[in-house]
Amino acid sequence: MVFERYIKNYLQEFNRLDRNSWNYEDGCVLIGAGQLYRATGEDFYYDCIKNYIDRYVNEEGNIRGYEKEEYNIDRIPSGLVLFLLYEKTSQKKYLKAIKNLRTQLEHHPRTRSGNFWHKKIYPNQIWLDGLYMGMPFYLSYENLKGGEKGYKDILQQFNHVRSRLYDSEKKLYYHAYDESKQMFWADKKTGLSKNFWSRAMGWYVMALADCLELFPEREKECRKRLAELLVETVDGLLSYQDKESGLFYQLTELGGTKGNYLETSASLMFAYGILKGVRLGVLDEKVYRGKGEEILIGVETNMFSLKDGRLQLTGICKGAGLGPSENRYRDGSVDYYLKEEIVADEQKGVGAAMMVYGEWLLLKKEKPVMPADFPKVEIWNGRY
Repeated sequence: MVFERYIKNYLQEFNRLDRNSWNYEDGCVLIGAGQLYRATGEDFYYDCIKNYIDRYVNEEGNIRGYEKEEYNIDRIPSGLVLFLLYEKTSQKKYLKAIKNLRTQLEHHPRTRSGNFWHKKIYPNQIWLDGLYMGMPFYLSYENLKGGEKGYKDILQQFNHVRSRLYDSEKKLYYHAYDESKQMFWADKKTGLSKNFWSRAMGWYVMALADCLELFPEREKECRKRLAELLVETVDGLLSYQDKESGLFYQLTELGGTKGNYLETSASLMFAYGILKGVRLGVLDEKVYRGKGEEILIGVETNMFSLKDGRLQLTGICKGAGLGPSENRYRDGSVDYYLKEEIVADEQKGVGAAMMVYGEWLLLKKEKPVMPADFPKVEIWNGRY
């Protein structure tokens, strides 16, 4: 039970932290706890979420450390757990906080094509990460209010990313696109960044899988399109999977490049999208389930270690971005991505571990495997 043991130990410490900042990194952990609560029903996970949120959200729904006028799409995803809290408690403060965040999206600046800017300080830029940061919350709000106003907008933003950031030859997505084609990291003809960063695609895969699940059954066009995109993206990624470990490199297509390394958070995000795709019936179980589980085994085998008697999750890129203008070292080059710090126990990697472990538990519950059909499952169940 390596994943479960590690996660529970991590959350016990997480409960005592207060960073005095409403941030998406902690949001990853909260979303992961929500996924585990959904999979297990254990109050431990729900209590972790409520304990955290109640330190940040007051009775008026104001969020400590949140500035709407920043127009930073990264401030949105932590709000996903507010829907769970409101559903469970009916407390108005959670609904007020949800509306607070939704107001940002109403006024958030957009590209000419209609996509949200990544941040106010990144004008005219679409980052692949931003679809995960904004779309599941946006869609959850539309579902809560019982309206369909935003459904076409959400689908349009996915479609525009596909048309602008996808490389049909390599079957991968670039990290970002500058519509103005003025940024120092952007190609002057295409507006694209230079490289394929695995975690950016990890965010995208999770956004596709989560929104596919969130779209109501009646929205057949939206569901069909996201299913197509998920299958296409997963198939493209799997051709770059490291055959020995089952994991993925920091720079997806450059496995043999000196300094490139197997990166934990992206690998886990890919596994999450694959296993959720299987559970939702979009990805063929016999073809893809083993691939998703192979990644989890690869992480357990290669990325967990003991330090001073405590489990830690290693191999996580601390962070990578592009610009702004004053940060010219964030230029999207191979050298840049491979020089960013590699750490252990960082929230983005831990949150992804929690999300995918919860998804695996849900899949196991909803679609028990038959050993005759899935020879690897016997080994997997034996380890867990």
